Amino acid sequence: MRPGGQLPAPERAGSGPAGLDLPGLEALAAEVASEAARLVVEERPARLDVARTKSSATDVVTVMDQRSQDLLRARLRAARPDDGFLGEEEGGRAGASPVTWVVDPIDGTVNYLYGIPSYAVSVAAVVGDPSVPGAWETVAGAVAGAATGELFRAHRGGGAWVERAGAPPARLQVGAGSELAQALVGTGFGYEAHVREWQAAVLLRVLPSIRDIRRIGSAALDLCAVAEGALDAYFERGLHAWDLAAAWLVLAEAGGVVTGLAGGPPDWSMVVAGPPDLQERLRSLVAEAAAQAPRTRQAAE
Repeated sequence: MRPGGQLPAPERAGSGPAGLDLPGLEALAAEVASEAARLVVEERPARLDVARTKSSATDVVTVMDQRSQDLLRARLRAARPDDGFLGEEEGGRAGASPVTWVVDPIDGTVNYLYGIPSYAVSVAAVVGDPSVPGAWETVAGAVAGAATGELFRAHRGGGAWVERAGAPPARLQVGAGSELAQALVGTGFGYEAHVREWQAAVLLRVLPSIRDIRRIGSAALDLCAVAEGALDAYFERGLHAWDLAAAWLVLAEAGGVVTGLAGGPPDWSMVVAGPPDLQERLRSLVAEAAAQAPRTRQAAE
């Protein structure tokens, strides 16, 4: 990965590492993400219960999370049996090819549980080890806004696009603004109390220097919103590979930058995204705010 979190240029048009068919990978990501998005909308039970919890009592999994991931795994395995698979829920596997599919079957599960229409299915083809920050990169991906019918898609070197019903595909481009004081910034919060406490302390120091904050509840949709200029920038602590793999590429192909707090690849400790100049200013502001935040258990992890 190049410094600054920007994807390197493709080796040749439509081709990636080891001669991968990047347009084909993008098309497959878009197809299966759209199918899973239809599943979670059309087959959502009238009464949707929590199937289990993960990091805390508020970090929930519904039966539809697992059904969506099972569908994605089955479709991808049928199309590309040698590839690896990593999802947020149960059922990952190693592969024999250079590609691993990194998926979030419902990004924004709490929104989905409450009927708030900001949730998505994220599907990304990555090369490298997605369990190690900085050791992988996304080469193709798609984010399907399940409730809205939007589809964000990209492959490395091919630009970023959004598809909406009744309209031709539109190429995405990040906004041109660079002033923090005029920036509408997205963020999110973790599910554990000590995580939210630290994040709130950081936000209190960031908020006076920006236009306003938005908390949508889906990291993938937040990053895609920055890619199309619906948000100016974004930052959040606590994201995993499946939260950002597809949307990171969409944003990078739209001219944006995604890094960690020190300017290297993003990881669990922080993701900062936006147009290059604005992203640099926001990253500096968040770094200063993080350094000044009270030292809780979260700050030490």
